[in-house]
Amino acid sequence: MQRVRIRIKGIVQGVGFRPFVYNLAEKYGLRGFCMNDTEGVLIDVEGTDMEGFIGEIKRCHPPLARIESLSVERLEPATFSGFRIEESQTRTKRFPLIPPDVAICRECLGELFSREDRRYLYPFINCTDCGPRYSIIEDVPYDRERTTMRTFRMCEACHQEYHNPRDRRFHAQPNACWQCGPQVWLVDREGATLCEKKMAVEKARELIKEGAIVALKGLGGFHLVCDAENDEAVKTLRQRKHRPAKPLAVMSQNLETLRTYAEVSPTEERLLTSLESPIVLVRRLPRNPLSALVAPGMEILGVMLAYTPLHHLLTGGFRALVMTSGNIADEPIAISNEEALERLHSIADYFLLHNRPIHTRVDDSIVRVGKNRPIVLRRARGYTPHVVRIAQRGPELVAFGGEKKQSLTLVSSGYAIMSQHIGELSTVKTLEFLKESLEKLKRLFSVEPTVVVHDMHPHYLTTGFAKEYAREHSIEDARVIAAQHHHAHIASVMAEWGLEDELIGVSFDGTGYGTDGCVWGGEFMVATREDFTREAHLRYMPMPGGEKVIEEPWRMAASYLHAIHGERLEDWPAEFLERVGEKRVVAISKLIEHRINTPLTSSGGRLFDAVASITGLKDHVTFEGEAAMVLTELAEGEKEGGCYPFEIKENGTMEINTLPTVEAIAEEMKDGVPVSIISRRFHNTLVLMMVEVVDILCERTGIRDVVLSGGVFQNMLLLHGVVEGLKKMGLNVYHNQRFPINDGGLSLGQALIGLERARRG
Repeated sequence: MQRVRIRIKGIVQGVGFRPFVYNLAEKYGLRGFCMNDTEGVLIDVEGTDMEGFIGEIKRCHPPLARIESLSVERLEPATFSGFRIEESQTRTKRFPLIPPDVAICRECLGELFSREDRRYLYPFINCTDCGPRYSIIEDVPYDRERTTMRTFRMCEACHQEYHNPRDRRFHAQPNACWQCGPQVWLVDREGATLCEKKMAVEKARELIKEGAIVALKGLGGFHLVCDAENDEAVKTLRQRKHRPAKPLAVMSQNLETLRTYAEVSPTEERLLTSLESPIVLVRRLPRNPLSALVAPGMEILGVMLAYTPLHHLLTGGFRALVMTSGNIADEPIAISNEEALERLHSIADYFLLHNRPIHTRVDDSIVRVGKNRPIVLRRARGYTPHVVRIAQRGPELVAFGGEKKQSLTLVSSGYAIMSQHIGELSTVKTLEFLKESLEKLKRLFSVEPTVVVHDMHPHYLTTGFAKEYAREHSIEDARVIAAQHHHAHIASVMAEWGLEDELIGVSFDGTGYGTDGCVWGGEFMVATREDFTREAHLRYMPMPGGEKVIEEPWRMAASYLHAIHGERLEDWPAEFLERVGEKRVVAISKLIEHRINTPLTSSGGRLFDAVASITGLKDHVTFEGEAAMVLTELAEGEKEGGCYPFEIKENGTMEINTLPTVEAIAEEMKDGVPVSIISRRFHNTLVLMMVEVVDILCERTGIRDVVLSGGVFQNMLLLHGVVEGLKKMGLNVYHNQRFPINDGGLSLGQALIGLERARRG
């Protein structure tokens, strides 16, 4: 007879772990108890076959569970009688792993459409293996009274399921049915109720078929929904939301329907049907039956499958529904009925509402597949809150990320806890969402930071907020750390992959504040977790009009052409001058010559903008990265080889001169070379340039590990080209996969930098 106390940490609450342990204990004839507490699951058990019991816990745990650690303490035998599940316990210090929201499971989906089942067509059917988690949790341990379901008193049938360890719904905290659970109803934009329950969903479908826009209360917030095959409906949605060109995500009920308009690889299929069920970027079929306005001019579509029972009920009978975030411009998604009616009444014609409160806003995640490997571009529903070990020890810390695609990261006991996607920090509401997310994560994980990390940019909202937070919490200035933007990109890869040694980092993006006060974005560095040296960068170019160049790529094109030809307008591409206008070009030239509102940049993103404008693709953009996306779409369909010239100049720090590249592109435009060929050659040139510079640095330093990060590497053509080129040289190459390669991953890198600097004093 043996007795052991087993402590299991990880995602082990709200995922069916205790009933799994209960049934396993009965199988092995063991006695004792198990319970949830604020650290995870505690098992105190005695019997004769402990090795078999523990081995099966490790091998056969529930599908949503993730064991981070399992420790065993040997104890003197006790006099337990039978095995029981005890009530959860709370402690002051806690570090649980919170389960994410996941898609409806196969069993629940079968019951949803079974006429014999008592939950037939019930929009909130769920069990221990599926349904809402993070979005409804208010506190830990994860029990019903600490979720937004606490106000729904279970009927007798649900109560029996909930308390039966052998039932699939044992301690499924959102467990409910038509009789006792949340309900759905349909209202017009004035809030007047039109119909309820089953009729509400049926009526909403009818209205969507007629061309209406419906605001749908989903799992982690509202979606704006219309028929993706209806040109007029999609056009109206774009006009009302002031989103003229940015692609809209679409949702289908199943893979068979999705395949009627998109190509889906085996890896993409696994992602679409996974528990996380993210938006996956796939290539549309040539003869696409969806409205061209869903993703104007794009071959890539953002698609997802219905992941809640309500989605399944709504998408039936449609090829695809537009399913875009229920917000205005860069504001956070709405989560309450009142908020949605107030903020979205000018966009939606009708509102499909329900009364299960959403505690935490969680947008849809976005993933793209590259070389059969998923790469997370936006990390939210299904993936958060995810915890990763980045150090063995260290202080409690908060890192606030950047300003675009913002997220924040907390650190406790060496674990980094990254928030869901927060968004563009350009509105008061988004700043409030940031504060709200911070306080919720601090409470759930019982973290009180003593170190604060922010981006080096002095004018970012996050920089000001970080300093304000430090003052309010009496954190001394020495423990408020500024991390350089591109170093944080590199450090995010080091944190994700557990890299500890010095390495070569390549960070290309649109904007990042440099140590010299210039705008960086085409950087090569030798980096450690704590610091870096800048070894090479793209040639500095003027940004006439400052940040205006981001929305008006023609300004960067003019900057490059001015550097090549000066005021000799007869040498400039005639087509470019005709589009932009000679007067504007002359005015821009004056700004550059006199350095009026013209900061310098080494940005790879701005180089893409310049080429997109010179080739006549995009002079103005309506969303970040639009010019580069259009340029890359053309390149991906072209097999033509060749490269353009560039120069690597030695001047202490290497400088890569891309003026010869741009000059050659302008000449080929004059000669009538197809833009698709030019775009492909431009991409080939960037790949060759990066590989050559890294090769030089490897020879000088002897370093064999290379890290790639930054928003430009969302470009799969570029990323794969560089990775393959470096691997052919025998180098070890790493880039972000589970965490965003764009600014969404910055806070993770900042957290690692902050930990190292705090540890070293």
